Amino acid sequence: MNALIEAIGLSVLRHIDPEAAHGLAIRALRAGLAPAPGPVTSPRLRTTLAGMDLPNPVGLAAGFDKNATAIAPLSSAGFGFIEVGAATPLPQPGNDKPRLFRLTEDRAAINRFGFNNDGMEAICARIKATKRTIPVGLNLGANKTSSDRAADFARVMEAAAGHVDFATVNVSSPNTEKLRDLQGKAALAGLLEGVMAVRGDTPVMLKIAPDLTEAEIADVAEVATDAGVAAIIATNTTLSREGLHSYLKREAGGLSGAPLFEKSTRVLARLSTLTDVPIIGVGGVGDADQAYAKICAGASAVQLYTALVFGGLSLVAQIARGIDAHLIRDGFDTLRDAVGSRRADWL
Repeated sequence: MNALIEAIGLSVLRHIDPEAAHGLAIRALRAGLAPAPGPVTSPRLRTTLAGMDLPNPVGLAAGFDKNATAIAPLSSAGFGFIEVGAATPLPQPGNDKPRLFRLTEDRAAINRFGFNNDGMEAICARIKATKRTIPVGLNLGANKTSSDRAADFARVMEAAAGHVDFATVNVSSPNTEKLRDLQGKAALAGLLEGVMAVRGDTPVMLKIAPDLTEAEIADVAEVATDAGVAAIIATNTTLSREGLHSYLKREAGGLSGAPLFEKSTRVLARLSTLTDVPIIGVGGVGDADQAYAKICAGASAVQLYTALVFGGLSLVAQIARGIDAHLIRDGFDTLRDAVGSRRADWL
């Protein structure tokens, strides 16, 4: 019956404006109208990442719960960890609507939100007030109008320190002008230095774009290692439109979903040969096979978001249990044993 209700709900949501549908999904979550199996786990799925104990390696990517209003129900949806935000120092409305596009034929989405959020004070207050049952992280952002975006990241980190289980420096969104320029070697080193100085004991992660050259990937690996980041999240959305079929493919913004799988997995595999920093694989994860492929390519955990638009929240538990089945099939006693076991397939 729950599966039927979810299927009906997804069908209804896919026939209305994507951003309005997302708002309704958040409200449904808060009303308890969503699968709530609790954290899915097993001795094989349990793992440690950045000093955090995870019941399983399947995380929610930033952007789904931008304003940290649905942490409790999301924590019961089967995830091993979740990431909320992005949060900027000051509230901002983001870019003009429409700014979210559903590419059904491609099982993908294009967004150009532009870090719309309630601001760090409101978001951090909600995180602080919520009892956490799994690790909860905050994606750090910079205001569009800021004259010092690197300082913005440090400001949000300072506000969040002590209230979150991890924080992510997001310099890879394509929807804030010149933000990706902060992925350059010198700029990134300076930005991370400022964030690390105010993080306290909070693990800091770095989220990168998939549209990096080999040299840029090497620079990221070096800077991340030197800065002491706890993990690298690979990757954010892409500006590429290669292979798309939807009539919406020319919309500006970052592309997420199924078409990103191969590109993002190759980036994480390459990155894993250049650094010992753990990697979280994101981009195109839509089933257990794809999640497991990222783990075998070198990811210590995975995150998803766009696939939930097409598969619903029940997908989370399905993927976690599917990873467990793959580990059993391949004779791995722990998730860690599988990490990077088929990296060569992606290099």
